[in-house]
Amino acid sequence: MKKHYINKYLLIIIVLYLCIILFPFIWVFITSFKPEKEIWGDGALKLIPNNPTFTHYQEIFKQNILNSLKNSLIVTFVTTIYVSFVASLAAYAIARLKFFGKNILLSLVLATSMFPQMIIVGPIYNAFEKLGLLNSYAVVLPYSSITLPVAIFILVTHFAKIPTSLEESASIDGASRLTTFFKIILPLALPGIFTAAIIVFISAWNEFLLTITLNPDYAYHTAPVAINYLKGQFQVYWGQVAAATVVVTIPTLIIVLLFQKQIISGLTSGSVKE
Repeated sequence: MKKHYINKYLLIIIVLYLCIILFPFIWVFITSFKPEKEIWGDGALKLIPNNPTFTHYQEIFKQNILNSLKNSLIVTFVTTIYVSFVASLAAYAIARLKFFGKNILLSLVLATSMFPQMIIVGPIYNAFEKLGLLNSYAVVLPYSSITLPVAIFILVTHFAKIPTSLEESASIDGASRLTTFFKIILPLALPGIFTAAIIVFISAWNEFLLTITLNPDYAYHTAPVAINYLKGQFQVYWGQVAAATVVVTIPTLIIVLLFQKQIISGLTSGSVKE
């Protein structure tokens, strides 16, 4: 009986916690359908708008949002592909090769993800300016500073879990290390690679600081940067900001909903050593 009450209270706490987490997203969604006067007027706290409108969505599609979504898709997909490939090679080397300072190297890789982005933006901007890479899709290169360390950390555990006997058998049969990696190890590590790729995708999709610094040109703005410019000289168009936020969130929401099982499986499959 006591256990039943504990479970009941825990369920209530979880439901309340979920409501608190989901409320900002629900509020933004509702705000995107409110006329500007209701966002700040008497209907500001109403969950259901008095006069729902699609005006804000119409306005953002008249502006730069479609081009920004295109830029975000290009930058994000390229980043996901190249970071996943580089992270796979790096993680395999750390998990399998024997060399001095391997643990220190992994610690340094993780430490780079802890530095504030403001520290690295200046040097990256100077390098891009000298190389003539400002206002281009080359922004995918510094994206690795925020996505590569986490991807490597996730994949190291997956490569370490794969039995070494498979590589030994392939070596006896005359396969080189690269052949073994691409034909045997990589297919077995696909759940982890898939998980890392999704996390990289979400991180790159939401990146703001590097893009707004390295691509000030309107034509190369990604979706998060485009939302930042939905304002006039003296006001912010909050209805358009809410509508753009809903539109920009849809791709990541679809990916998470479609592949949530793979994400959980990939995150947990390498956590237990058999």
